Amino acid sequence: MGASVSYKLKSSLQGALAAGGDPATSPLYVFGPFLTLITSAGVAAVTFGASIWMAVVTVLAVAMMYRYVMIWVTDGSGGSGLCEEEFGSWAVKINAAITVIEYTLTFLVSMAALVTFMADRIPLISTDIGILSIRSCIAVALSILIALVVNRGSKVSSLFFGPATALILGFLWLMIGFTIFKRGLDFPDLNFDAFSRENVHFTLGGFARILALMTGIEIFANLVASYDGAAKERSRKAFGSLIIVMGTTVSTMLVVGPAILDLSDPTDQSKSVFTQTMDALLPTWLSYAGTLIGIAVLLSAAAASTQGLQNLFLGLRGRHYIPAKWGTRNKFDVPVVPVWMQTVFVSLCFLLIGTHEETYLALYAAGVFILLSMTGWASTKRFFASILKSFRAHKLFGVCVSALSALFASFATVIIFEERFFEGAWLYLILVPALYLLFDFYRKRLGVPPMAQDQRLESLITPNPIANPSDRDVVRYYPKTILVPYNGSLSADCALKSGVDVGEKFGAKVTTVYVGEAINTKNSKLSSSIKSSVAQFEIIEDSIEHLHIKSAAPNRELVTICETREFDLICFASGNLKEKETLFSDSIEYSVLYSTTPPVLFYRPSQNPTSRASRFRNILIPLDGSEISEQVLPYAASFALNYGAAVHLLCVPETQGDSELNKNLLVYLEHIKHHFFSLQSKVDIHVTGSGPLRTIIDFAESSDIDLIAIASHGRGGLGRQNFVKIGSVSSGVLTGCDIPTLFISAKTD
Repeated sequence: MGASVSYKLKSSLQGALAAGGDPATSPLYVFGPFLTLITSAGVAAVTFGASIWMAVVTVLAVAMMYRYVMIWVTDGSGGSGLCEEEFGSWAVKINAAITVIEYTLTFLVSMAALVTFMADRIPLISTDIGILSIRSCIAVALSILIALVVNRGSKVSSLFFGPATALILGFLWLMIGFTIFKRGLDFPDLNFDAFSRENVHFTLGGFARILALMTGIEIFANLVASYDGAAKERSRKAFGSLIIVMGTTVSTMLVVGPAILDLSDPTDQSKSVFTQTMDALLPTWLSYAGTLIGIAVLLSAAAASTQGLQNLFLGLRGRHYIPAKWGTRNKFDVPVVPVWMQTVFVSLCFLLIGTHEETYLALYAAGVFILLSMTGWASTKRFFASILKSFRAHKLFGVCVSALSALFASFATVIIFEERFFEGAWLYLILVPALYLLFDFYRKRLGVPPMAQDQRLESLITPNPIANPSDRDVVRYYPKTILVPYNGSLSADCALKSGVDVGEKFGAKVTTVYVGEAINTKNSKLSSSIKSSVAQFEIIEDSIEHLHIKSAAPNRELVTICETREFDLICFASGNLKEKETLFSDSIEYSVLYSTTPPVLFYRPSQNPTSRASRFRNILIPLDGSEISEQVLPYAASFALNYGAAVHLLCVPETQGDSELNKNLLVYLEHIKHHFFSLQSKVDIHVTGSGPLRTIIDFAESSDIDLIAIASHGRGGLGRQNFVKIGSVSSGVLTGCDIPTLFISAKTD
């Protein structure tokens, strides 16, 4: 029985409801600063339509370009992943830095607009209690609520926020219907005087402000990894979600936009322009219902930005730009660290800066068009390279769409930064380099990641495999010398008994070692302790050699013994191994585990009898499809053969719901089964779960596993070994459960 599989989005509509809150809500707040600019200048009648139509054409071009992005990049990294593939790591670091900023600004703007909508109906919210702003306190409380819900996984988020997005999409179409019913179908006029010398500044300024509606497009590229099905199907569903949401938003801009211009007064600070328009177009009860829907969907938009951040961190983790911990999934299959990082940051912003959306709008649209520009040029570059290899009509269309999108986005970037540089856009000159350096710091230490799970599997199971496990010579493992670090503790007794049991199975000699400063005073006590253990476990004393070494640096000395004295196995036990100590601990346990030593049979004795077992009957071998993880196989196979143990080979899919990947993993495990394990071994294969660490522990605890065999590193690679001593999954197994573990220090070839 494996771990439960996380919930995956099933359809385009479901994806639109789960993550479409941001672009769907943009009409609720983008008209305020837009109309304030052109109305106060007295040019609204001339420039309004031109700004709207420029924004619509830009949306259409970018949306068409993103169809290709979703086909090419399906791991959740979206435009960041494409930019890395086309331009190199510098591009993805800039792209990812801006994306992190944009998701945070999306949250800030959505939450600020939500509080404004509330204040439209309840003016008391805009007052203060002492030094505390009621608006800010509400924003902080709702931010924490969103974090708690989003960290429960996409299924809960979809149920909690999806209805709100469905309501706003329905409500926007209702607004479109009422507008046509009362005013007819009146699209914005395109007046070319808007581009005259005296008006073009305001036309472009309005264009820059209303382009905030574009911020949510990237979230659909990041969402690709959240759908079920094969990669092609996931990309199609994600694009369908984009069309549903952006189609509604564009229709609202074109049909309801002119009504907002005619019916609202941007100088009226008591109500937002959208609320004024609802009051003018709709019955009173329906207008108030619209406010409630707006509040609910702005919550959904903030949640969608948080989900986008989660998916981005998953992609960055896989590409080694952040520590594994930041992208580790919880039991609901989502990473919680980025959510709480964002929550703390936005809460500080609300408390220190306030909750008026225009405060954050200065930054809101600035970064997104840098992203869109980079993605557009990366897409154009890929199409040009493809055309050079083989010309096809659809490729020519693609390069035209991508180039057009890149040009529009680049033009918009220049306009926005010229227009809003001193209103906050200058902060990108500080924030982007800071995040760039952070990503660069971790990439240098973690190294370039190996090929993705599905790519390696494809190379293994092709008719002419590149590195098929079945083509390798199997070297069997037979330990002849076993080392047991001994200090007289109960844990050491457990290790001693285990070492002797293994020695009996393999015909190996056992050596106990004590390293310390005052061995003269402890010598007799340790000797009597060992003799007591020997008698208790009915061990033949002649089968054990005792080694006592005096050293002022016992940890270093023990590591040296483990590395250089030609022992084949180390039996070690400790009850003090804790995850929080992994980076800073100088304990003997971590000193040994962090070194390239012989295999370590590691125990964490507890009240659970399995934690002290030494007669292994069920061995679990987690594999992630990498050659590094396979280094554990010769050792595990020998233990299975000598103990007559049943073997469970386990693979956790990197992408959930991908039937093709699951099929390839099963074929891969069959190769492993037939090559490494004799006919005397009972071997079961399992492709299941969501989140490797959680799945391994759940499987082990629910399947009577009494030995887990795992290598120190897996897909993360050995290039990061100087910085990441033990991979996150291996470290989590060692600290997260008390089942004995056969730990193999992975080595380079």
